[in-house]
Amino acid sequence: MQNVLDLLGLDLSVVKAPKKRGPDFIRMASTSANVRFRERLTEDELVHALLSGKVPRNRRPHLRSLLEEAPETVLQGLVARVGTWTRPGKVEKNLLKIAEALNASHRVREWLTNA
Repeated sequence: MQNVLDLLGLDLSVVKAPKKRGPDFIRMASTSANVRFRERLTEDELVHALLSGKVPRNRRPHLRSLLEEAPETVLQGLVARVGTWTRPGKVEKNLLKIAEALNASHRVREWLTNA
């Protein structure tokens, strides 16, 4: 093979492929929360809600929809991603707090205990 490359005046280099980025769970969750609504829940609003445990009143329906309808893997990925920016357990605690405030805690509590 090297002989062919030499004849053609070419060089072959082997380089590591760049690491693949995983799914963007924040974007996926934000998109999922916005399916039914004209006004959008931004990714920043979603992250802020998870880090603070507080949901702006005009975004309550978005978060409720997310908690009730998003695939469990999206919610788990979201919690894992946002959880890298704070102390362990804080996002899970805040998510449960949000879910209880929105009367959507049954599903969240179930997968948090099974995770």
